[in-house]
Amino acid sequence: MLASRSPRRRALLDTLGIEHLADPAADDGPPVAGTPAERVLGHAYHKATTVAARHPRAWVLAGDTLVFLEGKDLPQPLDREDADRMLRALSGRVHEVWTGTVLCGPDGERFERAECAAVRFAAIPEADLDAWLASEEWRGKAGAYGIQDAGVKWASLESGSFGTVVGLDADTVVALLQEAGLPSGRRGG
Repeated sequence: MLASRSPRRRALLDTLGIEHLADPAADDGPPVAGTPAERVLGHAYHKATTVAARHPRAWVLAGDTLVFLEGKDLPQPLDREDADRMLRALSGRVHEVWTGTVLCGPDGERFERAECAAVRFAAIPEADLDAWLASEEWRGKAGAYGIQDAGVKWASLESGSFGTVVGLDADTVVALLQEAGLPSGRRGG
């Protein structure tokens, strides 16, 4: 069971050949204090346990992604003005993207990983920024962008995993499934 409505996360599981159903949690849960890793894992755990309560016999996979610039998180923007503010702050700079992935089992088992990637933004040309904001592709994306989106020509991966920035890393999912003794969708798993 995938505790997400994200088409990117569903596509990743499809690519891995992992059969799944999606049942998104309603929210990220209460605010979580602590390090970026603690925060993304706390949110992912909330999502996983919320969905697990509805499907007590299922294994539930959940993820949460946050963008951090100089220690301050840039969540999903509230509106276009908020997205504009975030993108202008990121323009011409390097920031961190953290993704927490949690797998919960029917008997209370819990497997988790938090991973960080660094993303470099070139200076965003005004015309590109206007086009991106008009597209509304920024909605529902931490930091107001998706590195995989065609309109985001100014973002490049500096270190870490591309999957971490997208919001679910294939190697992380496979490792968690293998750790739990479940089929991973890859040969030998």
